[in-house]
Amino acid sequence: MEKFGFVGLPNAGKSSLYNALTGGSALAAPYAFATTDPNIGVAKVPDERLELLTQMSSSKSSVNASVQFTDIGGLVEGASQGEGLGNQFLGNIREVDAVVYVLRAFEDEDVPGIPDPLEQLRILELELTLADLESVEKHATKRIKAARLDKSLAQEVEALEKALQVLSDGSPLYRGGMNQDELDILQPYFFLTGKPVMAIVNIGDEQLHNQEAAEKVSSELGENADVISVCVQLEAETSQLPMEERAEILEGFGLGDGALPRFIQRAYHILGLRTFLTTGEKESRAWTFRSGSTAPEAAGRIHTDFQRGFIRAETIQWNELLEAGGWAPARDQGKIRIEGKDYVVQDGDVMDFRFNV
Repeated sequence: MEKFGFVGLPNAGKSSLYNALTGGSALAAPYAFATTDPNIGVAKVPDERLELLTQMSSSKSSVNASVQFTDIGGLVEGASQGEGLGNQFLGNIREVDAVVYVLRAFEDEDVPGIPDPLEQLRILELELTLADLESVEKHATKRIKAARLDKSLAQEVEALEKALQVLSDGSPLYRGGMNQDELDILQPYFFLTGKPVMAIVNIGDEQLHNQEAAEKVSSELGENADVISVCVQLEAETSQLPMEERAEILEGFGLGDGALPRFIQRAYHILGLRTFLTTGEKESRAWTFRSGSTAPEAAGRIHTDFQRGFIRAETIQWNELLEAGGWAPARDQGKIRIEGKDYVVQDGDVMDFRFNV
């Protein structure tokens, strides 16, 4: 399962966001290092298509796709040199697939720290960049020596040298103009700033309809990261309420379903994750796959036997299946496609695999 890590300064709202997403009970306190060990939880990916297919098939159960969120704890200035719990927290960040910056914009005199999301972003990027610079310097030296005897390392060394230049200039890798092929080459090194990035701007309820803070962060990051504003405290408090009561409160603030479903869906997509679906009387389910996956690879998400013995996949887009009213009428109307091993699965495909082992 893909992992997202919440990274921010102390009191940014990471633990409250974690609780809101996962229904967890991580300690959220207005002092530094309330979180010392990472909290790990799973959140469902909201999907209206799954709900509609479940109703169509009268499925006995419905299973959403899911992603894992890790509340890593507060990073402080100097973490790259071991300040605070720096080395421990930096190690935890290396283990996630994508980084979610949590940046505080709300004002509260009872909560220490300056509510300046741009300054917090500067500190976070600087600490991660310095940690990566130290790591790249070590790896580059070793690989340059090895490349003298092994010419196959030329591309890797070239990517490391470019990364060294980017980091030396004070820029994180994801903002340094490196192309995806170069970042892919560096992926085995688990560099902190080579991961996909999102930013959550944590606002107060008086800022719900004011996007100024998020717009400033978005302008700074440009196309390098998705930015979304969330009133984390409101989302965390309402997440503990019955669904109807929560919906009523959020609607009263003019927030519809709230910001969390939108955030989860964006987080899901920054890693190139997509969804295919299966549906029947027993179960309707959303399955995660990587964009560009073939039909056998998607089948393997269900079970390795499905991939190993793949024959074909009966396929139809979810809206076409709904319009037809189910598998049987869709077949009668000639809307089911028979796809083979080379078919590249599309987001929203509903699939029924045939295999033999």
